[in-house]
Amino acid sequence: MIEFLFISFMLGVGLAMDACAVSMANGFAEPKMKLKKIVLIALMFGFFQGFMPLIGYFIGASILTYIQKFIPYIALVLLSYCGINMIVEAIKELKENKVESKNEETSLQIDENKKKTLTFKGLFIQSIATSIDALSVGFSISNYSVAKALFAALIICVITFIISFVAVHIGKKFGTKIGVKAEILGGII
Repeated sequence: MIEFLFISFMLGVGLAMDACAVSMANGFAEPKMKLKKIVLIALMFGFFQGFMPLIGYFIGASILTYIQKFIPYIALVLLSYCGINMIVEAIKELKENKVESKNEETSLQIDENKKKTLTFKGLFIQSIATSIDALSVGFSISNYSVAKALFAALIICVITFIISFVAVHIGKKFGTKIGVKAEILGGII
């Protein structure tokens, strides 16, 4: 049982790393994010990180072997889309702020009313993109009983939730310090 818990914990930590990076980027991009939204981000990432291994577990090795080689490319495309979109929006915002700054002779400030925030659709895409590699984990736990697979998925879910929650807070802290350039950094991450 100790070995099972350790393996499930390590799977959770390993799978949560991409969700951690994206969560931090979300915090960079939106440093004034409310707690409700932070919890939603962590819940979505945790849910999908726990749900994808179950899909892989129930689909089994037969189908997964055909799609497994495409999983990294699908994740790359989805995460690249999210990152490029963040960078483009940040550059647009920098240009708008520079024009306003010249006209008003004020320092470069982010207008919170104009600031784009993470939408549910964007969060959904991020959740799928960061968790799609977890389908492969379902194959690796295919010898587990259903109860053990569900418990492993729950552990992965909780670990991802905690890591994502903390990562958004870290991103917010640094996003507040470096301003709109944090959104560009978040997109690169």
